[in-house]
Order: sequence, then structure tokens, then C-alpha cells
Amino acid sequence: MTASVPVFDGHNDVLLRLYKSQSHDPVSDFLTGEAAGHIDLPKAKAGAFVGGLFALYSPAAQASSGFMAQMTGGRYAVPLPEPLTMDEARNSVVAELAILLQLERASAGAVAICTTTAEIRSAIERKALAVVVHLEGAEAIDAELRFLDVLYAAGLRSIGPVWSRTNVFGHGVPFHFPSGPDLGDGLTAAGERLIGACNDLKILVDLSHITEKGFWDVARLSKAPLVATHSNAHALCPSPRNLTDKQLAAIRDTGGMVGLNFATCFLRPDGSMRPDTGIELMVQQIDYLLEKLGEDHVGLGSDFDGAVVPEAIDSAAGLQALFVALRDKGYSETLLGKLGAGNWLDLLQRTIG
Repeated sequence: MTASVPVFDGHNDVLLRLYKSQSHDPVSDFLTGEAAGHIDLPKAKAGAFVGGLFALYSPAAQASSGFMAQMTGGRYAVPLPEPLTMDEARNSVVAELAILLQLERASAGAVAICTTTAEIRSAIERKALAVVVHLEGAEAIDAELRFLDVLYAAGLRSIGPVWSRTNVFGHGVPFHFPSGPDLGDGLTAAGERLIGACNDLKILVDLSHITEKGFWDVARLSKAPLVATHSNAHALCPSPRNLTDKQLAAIRDTGGMVGLNFATCFLRPDGSMRPDTGIELMVQQIDYLLEKLGEDHVGLGSDFDGAVVPEAIDSAAGLQALFVALRDKGYSETLLGKLGAGNWLDLLQRTIG
């Protein structure tokens, strides 16, 4: 029997799901397992999901209903929620971080918050779930970056300066289809200061939601490898969230990384959020990313608990179905190991240390 391929994942939204849960004890639900959601501890163990970048994300005060349901039909422009105040953003970020801290404390060593690559490797070796704290959209951080130091002390090691909403640091790409990524301005002066501070602190900068202008602003300013934790190839799926060949070349040239996003709207040629999406589209994306980036610069960035994923995967428990499909395509075990976890660990060694 072929051994499971360990997976270190570039992006998930499980902390947001737990924060929004109606359960009286979401921490216990995560540790013991539940029907809802893509990731909990039993599902992680079943799918050899050994860790990843866990996002802190601030939802809109009044989320629009049917957000993902509007992403269908081959052409759409989904309205974005209104920008958040810093207090609104900070409240949810602190609450999600508190859930993570409670998870670690209640897990008896089964969940470990990691701030270095050595800590990630150690956690994986002892079969603990290795969690790296990521901030998706920096609305909770003030323009003077004081709260950045607070979050860094709490374990933050990765930041996407923007989600798709505009904030004080820059502009994100809206959910339009089909479209290129050149849909707004780039970094603000505060955003440029944020990139410099991230470089100084060795915080990974995630480019997955930023506009094309913002991408090139980061490329101009940053001394670190360019990274898109959960994005795909625009040539195969013309969503503005996906990366053009020119962007992929820039990521390659800096020794950076792209994590394959499982969200079906970033896989399908029609941009639809539909679970009846074939796993072959994931394989096609990986083939293309490997062609453009090389085998040392591609991994997985599932977007679990934040999107509709192909039903053949369904949750973290089904991750090995992707590796079965890649084996059937002729991928070697060495390459599968790089795609599963090896490339992310190498990238993190060169960014967060």
C-alpha cells in the first residue's frame, strides 16, 4: 500500500468557521471531530494534513447572503462588503486568535502554534498539527503598525496586506469573472511601510488577493521571495484572483511559491463555485504551475473552510485523492513530497526562518 503524502497547506479559514460557529464549544468540536467544515483534528489525521497557514480573517459586520452562490454562470461581478473599521476588524481577529490559543491549550500537545520552521518540523515529527498564524487582510493593524508588533508577539508570521476589500494598506481584486487582475490601485504609503516592516520582522507577505499594481509594488519593495499562498494560473481560469504568466515568472525568479487554491471558482474555466468539479482541473493547474515555476515552487493552498472545493476532495480527510490522481499522471514520489509539504517548508525556512 502506498504511503500517504504529508500535506502542509498554504491557506485555510477554519478559525473563521469556528468563530462563526453556533456551537457552545467549537474548540472541543475541532479536537474531537464534527460533521461541519473541511478541517478538524480527525479529518486532518485521516488526510495526512500535518499543518499549514491558518488565517485570521475579519468578516463583514453584516455579511451579504449567498456570496458564493453569486459566483456562477461564466460571468459575474459580485458586490464586495463595505470596508471595516479598525475596531470591527480587530475584534474578530482577537477572537479568532483566542480560539487558536484555546485549541493549543486544550489539545494536550496535538496542536502546536509554530513561529519558526524548526518548530514546524518538530511538531510534524511528534505528530502534532503545526499551525502558522496568518492574517488575511490587515484591517486590524493601524497605519503606524503598532498592532503589528502585538500580533507578531502572539505568533503572527504571515500577512496578506489586503483581502478583496480596500483598506489603509492597499487594494484587493474584487470577485469579477472573467477579468484580469489589473482592477485597482496598488499599495498606499502605509502599505509600503507594512512591506518593509514584514521584511524586517521576517513575516511572509502573501500576494493572493492583491491587485496587479499591488503585486508589482510588493515585487519592487520586498527583499523576500514573492508568495501567493492560495492562487492559480490565470491562463487556465480567467479570474482576477489568479496569476498571469508574467506574475508567475516574477515569483519564480525570486525563488517564491504558489499554493494551488482548491476553490472551484479558481479552477473552472467558467469561474463557478460548484462541488461537481473534476479533480482533473486541479491536476491541470498543477501541471501548468510546474511548467511555469519549476518543481521547487509549487504547493497546495486549499482555502478549506473558505470556499467550495471539488467533491472528490470534500475535506482535509480526502486530500490523498489528489495524490492518487497525480500518481496516475506519472508524478514521482519525490515530486509528490515536494508538492505536499517539502516546498512550503523550504520556502518558510527562507522567509520566517
